[in-house]
Amino acid sequence: MKKISIIIFTLSCMLLSSCEDFLNREPWDSVDTSQSFKTVDDAIAAVNAAYQPLQWAKLYNMRIWTLDIIAGNSVVGAGGGTDGIETVDLANFIATADNFAALDLWRGPSPGILRCNFVLEKVPGMTIDESIKNRCLGEAYFLRAHYYFILVRLFGGVPLITTPQTSESDLLVERAPVDSIYALITSDLKHAIDLLPTKSEYSTTDLGRATQEAAMAELARVYLTYQTSTEKYEEVVRLCDEIGKLGYQLASDYSDNFDPALKNGVESIFEVQYYGKTSYDFWSNENQCSWISTFMGPRNSNMAAGCYGWNQPTSEFVQQYEEGDLRKDKTIFYMGCPTFDGMQYSSSYSTTGYNVRKFLLTKAQSPDYNTSDANWVVTRYADVLLMKAEALNELGRTTLAEEPLYEVRKRAGLTNRSDIEGLTMNEMREKIIHERRIELAFEGHRWFDLIRYKDNYALNFLHSIGKTSATTKHLLFPIPQQEIEANSKLTQNPGY
Repeated sequence: MKKISIIIFTLSCMLLSSCEDFLNREPWDSVDTSQSFKTVDDAIAAVNAAYQPLQWAKLYNMRIWTLDIIAGNSVVGAGGGTDGIETVDLANFIATADNFAALDLWRGPSPGILRCNFVLEKVPGMTIDESIKNRCLGEAYFLRAHYYFILVRLFGGVPLITTPQTSESDLLVERAPVDSIYALITSDLKHAIDLLPTKSEYSTTDLGRATQEAAMAELARVYLTYQTSTEKYEEVVRLCDEIGKLGYQLASDYSDNFDPALKNGVESIFEVQYYGKTSYDFWSNENQCSWISTFMGPRNSNMAAGCYGWNQPTSEFVQQYEEGDLRKDKTIFYMGCPTFDGMQYSSSYSTTGYNVRKFLLTKAQSPDYNTSDANWVVTRYADVLLMKAEALNELGRTTLAEEPLYEVRKRAGLTNRSDIEGLTMNEMREKIIHERRIELAFEGHRWFDLIRYKDNYALNFLHSIGKTSATTKHLLFPIPQQEIEANSKLTQNPGY
C-alpha cells in the first residue's frame, strides 16, 4: 500500500529462534521473502510476523486508543503546546491531509496485510502438518480482515491488495470500492472461522493467537457496521450465541480484564500481546512493552512509571456514569476517588480534572516507563453480549435484548432490572449505546461505534458536546497527502 512499508518488510531478516512460545517472541516482525519455506517453523515464523504491526504505535500502542479522544470521551492532555497536536486537530475536526496521526493509521496496517498475503501465498503449498497449516492460514485470514476492517472504517475505500507486492509497478494501486473491501473482510473471516482452533484448543504457549471465536466476534461486528439487514442481525445473534457456548464468561471483577497478571483470561477473546522486554528502544517498532500505563498516568503525579498525562476524560463523559456503577472507580481518577497504590489523586494532575485509571500499573507491576507487559484487549465477552443485545433489539426482540444487557450491567453493580425493562426499541437502543460507551470506555471502540450508528448519530452527538465543526466529511479521515504524492492513482476523500 505504500513503498516505505514494503521496503521495511522486505529488508527484515528471518527469525531464527524457536517458535515454541508465541507470547515470548523477540521480535515477531521478521520474514525474509526470498527464503524457501519448507518447515513448520518457517510457517509459524511467517504468521507470527503478521501479528507484530498490531503492537506498533501506529495501531494499538497509541493511535487506536486516541480515537476515543476524537470521539469526545477525552482530551489529549499531555504536555501542551504541540504535544499531540495531530490528535488535537483530528478531535477538533480541523485536520488536513498532512495530519500525522492519519498518516500513521493509514500506514499502520499495511505491513500486516503484506505479511498475511505472504502467508496465504506460501503456506498452502508447504508439506507440513495439516493442523498447523490450517491454523497458520486461519490466523492470516483473520489478521488480514482485521487490518482491512480498521482501514475501511477510517478511510473508506483503500487499495485492495491480496498478493505480496514485489515490483514498483505493483505499488501504484487505486482505491477499491468499499463494497469490495467488505466482501474480502467477510470472506476472510469466514475462512478463519473454518480453519482456526478455539481458545480452549490452544496450548498455554500459544495462548493469544487468533481463535475461531475471535473471528466470529469480528464478523459479528462487521455485520453490525456495514449494510445492516434482518439477515445480518440474525447472524450476529447466532455468532454471539456460538461464542457463548464455548465457555466464555465475564470476569468476576471488571479490572481483571486489564491486569497483566491475568492476561488472556476468561473474558478475553482477542488481545494484542506485549511482554515488557526492554532490550529494544521504547519508541521503535521492535519495542515489546505497552505504552498505555506510561502515557495515561496522571502527569506530574508520580503515581506510575512515566505519567505522560495523555487521554484525560471529559466532564461530559464522567457525568454519564449512573449512581452505583462500580466501573467508575475502576475506570477513571477523580477528586475523592479511592487511592491508587496508596496515593490520593488530585484533580490538578489533569486539565479536565480527570485521568484514565483502568490501564494504570503500579511501580511494583511496571517499575519503569518501558517495562509494562500489559496486553491491549481488542475483544472481550462483554462486547459480544452487547452486540447480541443490539442485534436482538434491531430485530424487534427488545425483551430478549434485556438479558445480555443485564448480564453486563449486573457485574457493574447495576442490579435493578426495572431500569431496562419495558423499553421501546428506540429507548433500548439508547441504553445499549450508553452501555457500550461506559463498559468499553477508552478501549478504542467509541469512534467506530459512533460512525456506524443510525440516524446521523455521530454528528448529532458530536454537536451536542460542542464539537460543532464536525461535518459529514469528518466521518472519514483524509487520505494522507504523502500517500497521494507517492501514488498518483489515489484520490482524496470528499471535502479534504
